[in-house]
Amino acid sequence: MGRMQGLNSVVTGGARGIGEGIVRRFVAEGGRCVIADIDVEAGERLAAELGDSAIFVRTDVTSEADILAAIDACIETFGSLDVMINNAGVVGVQGSIIDTELPDYERTMAILLTSVYLGTKHAMRVMKAQGHGAIINTSSTAGVQGGLGPHIYTTAKHGVIGLSKSVAVEAAPHGIRVNVLCPGATLSSLTAGLVTGDPDALDAAYERLASKYPGGKAPRPEDMANAAVFLASDEGRFMNGAVIVMDAGKEVLSDRAAKFYPAETTHA
Repeated sequence: MGRMQGLNSVVTGGARGIGEGIVRRFVAEGGRCVIADIDVEAGERLAAELGDSAIFVRTDVTSEADILAAIDACIETFGSLDVMINNAGVVGVQGSIIDTELPDYERTMAILLTSVYLGTKHAMRVMKAQGHGAIINTSSTAGVQGGLGPHIYTTAKHGVIGLSKSVAVEAAPHGIRVNVLCPGATLSSLTAGLVTGDPDALDAAYERLASKYPGGKAPRPEDMANAAVFLASDEGRFMNGAVIVMDAGKEVLSDRAAKFYPAETTHA
């Protein structure tokens, strides 16, 4: 414990799902967090539970003014911005590319990619002046392989990786690290809505997800939070421009890649 001691963070999408898991873990490790989310009820409830180690700032991640307000709140309340987690997301527009309307495309890209650009831009501005910092951007297994998500979601998540790798080069001389988390299908209200049709059916969603993963266990938000702590803390000080896939080999290392390596081999 204590690996985040003295580190102050902004976590977008921090009220639920993976973002909530990161906030909880950061605070448990001694850090302090701004929960930047559009869900006021969930965000305020989480901040109240965590006490002085967290505050909630209502944040529409597509708004540059809102991103600035969340960062300013972190500095004003806790004294610095040491870690920026650009995590907020939605599934966005689905269906055939033929049927994808431009406004739906633009809205999905705004939430999934423009928000990461805004958070990275303004975190860099602050971190460059102070001479240190860590930026962690949430992509997806759909960001490294096609066919694992809707078209525009996949496009945006690939973009998150490209942006992060590029900015990592600029950031390194200033003591700033930029890395990417690529979760597989992780238990959350978002995935519950996808697999069951009910975002609150977490138990049923877990059973559905677990049946698809090696070992019969699906990842939970705290599993992604473990990686975030490593990347944000001094333990990850040599990690920059890294893309960490967390799917237990289920998606990116699919069964197509395992055809020459059967699970059991019979020897004569």
